[in-house]
Amino acid sequence: MQQHATITEATFMGDANLRPTRKRRGRPIHKILVSFSAAYFTGALVTDLVYWQMPDVLWERFSIWLIAAGLVMAGLATIAYAIDLAGRRRIDRPAWPRAVGYALAVLLALINAFVHSRDGYTAVVPTGLMLSGLVVVVLLVTASVAAALANRHRIGG
Repeated sequence: MQQHATITEATFMGDANLRPTRKRRGRPIHKILVSFSAAYFTGALVTDLVYWQMPDVLWERFSIWLIAAGLVMAGLATIAYAIDLAGRRRIDRPAWPRAVGYALAVLLALINAFVHSRDGYTAVVPTGLMLSGLVVVVLLVTASVAAALANRHRIGG
């Protein structure tokens, strides 16, 4: 048994805003990918610290996998940044301090991957541990400088 509905009255709102609303674009993809690579590099520092205290080869393997994953995500972030630039997405200005800082961190992480590829305890302690710490320090300094410059630029200073 089917039931039918009948429209008997229609009203239109005269003051309705019928202009299409422009959707705000979210955070650029490259920033999200950079966050993942920074998390991987920080995780590598943590596993290096654990390996320094507990020399079990498992922790050394975790470190190299985290460094490799961070490098892959950094490569993907670079590709996403190029796509964002080509698509004329709004990139926070000034972008050069972040680019230089992240490039330095990725270069240090690449050297760290080569150091970690050696065999034994000396693959991590002391050189690999220092490089992992240096990568995290460079990322922290880069983030704080970029935040300070972005806030100063927004305020108009």
